[in-house]
Amino acid sequence: MDVARNIVGAIVGIAFIWIGAAHFKNPKAFNEIVPSYLGAPYFWTYASGVFEIALGVGLVIPATRIMSARCLVALVLVMSLANLNMYLNDIPFNGNLLSATGHVIRLIVQVVLLLVLLWMGAIF
Repeated sequence: MDVARNIVGAIVGIAFIWIGAAHFKNPKAFNEIVPSYLGAPYFWTYASGVFEIALGVGLVIPATRIMSARCLVALVLVMSLANLNMYLNDIPFNGNLLSATGHVIRLIVQVVLLLVLLWMGAIF
């Protein structure tokens, strides 16, 4: 079980680091999906990027994996506001408008990601 968690932790951790870095490389793409009622889109884009990078590193390191995975569950749920905003207001991400099928696939990926994070966080 530890070997599986190490492999999945490295893969998912590196993915979060890469996505977090993308928040700094192309903040405009992420700013566009920040719900307007939150205001300050650059703040939310950069803050989420910092958390994704830090917690992604935490997933890679076995000693911090459980806490990082639990924190990422909360972060992914909070960031779902942006995904919901994108869906409800038909907002393109980085110039690409998702179809209804695309939104469903994105939702499924998020649910699977949450389940993986719950498993890595020893929630179940």
